[in-house]
Amino acid sequence: MGAKIKGAGSNQIEIKGVKNLKDVSYNIMPDRIETGTFLCLAAMTNGKVILENAQSNYITPLIDKLEQAGCKFETQKNEIEIEAPKKLKAVNIKTMPYPGFPTDMQSIFATAMTVAKGTSIIVENIFENRYKYTQELIRMGAKINVEGKTAVIKGVRKLYGANVKATDLRGGASLVLAAACAKGTTKIENIEYILRGYEKFDYKLQQLGVNIIIK
Repeated sequence: MGAKIKGAGSNQIEIKGVKNLKDVSYNIMPDRIETGTFLCLAAMTNGKVILENAQSNYITPLIDKLEQAGCKFETQKNEIEIEAPKKLKAVNIKTMPYPGFPTDMQSIFATAMTVAKGTSIIVENIFENRYKYTQELIRMGAKINVEGKTAVIKGVRKLYGANVKATDLRGGASLVLAAACAKGTTKIENIEYILRGYEKFDYKLQQLGVNIIIK
């Protein structure tokens, strides 16, 4: 656009003003957290799903971890296919700044680990107080112990429906994933948090066979 900017990747960015900027055409990248959400949904429900308009190069750490958990992938330029195993294997993660494992995927991946075989250790290195969702998962039968920035998850055979509350965007999405594979009916309150970050979330879930109704 004609801007004069330097310092990308450093601790200081210097901008020199110009008289005019030029028009450009730019395609916004696919939402990597939404992509990761649906991949984790497929993983914990033993699914085989093809995601369109999704780019694997932006979520390499997540794909690596899901592969360690037993998932298989086929990727193309704008498409990702995931095939989940009958039972996920427990995997440890540590959130890091990009290009490391994204903090916004922490609660969603941790939810997938609640039904994995073995014990997973989750370390949140970016934000404090990002484990509020775990109390709601415990109400659904998950076995999670949180100490400081670390959560220890012992996988269970089954989650169970319950009345739970979303306390933030990604933690709320994790409850939707848990509900999708839980036995019985789950009612999630405060869904305004979730809808803020996912477009037509219920419709896309219905396309995958999830019995979900928004009231």
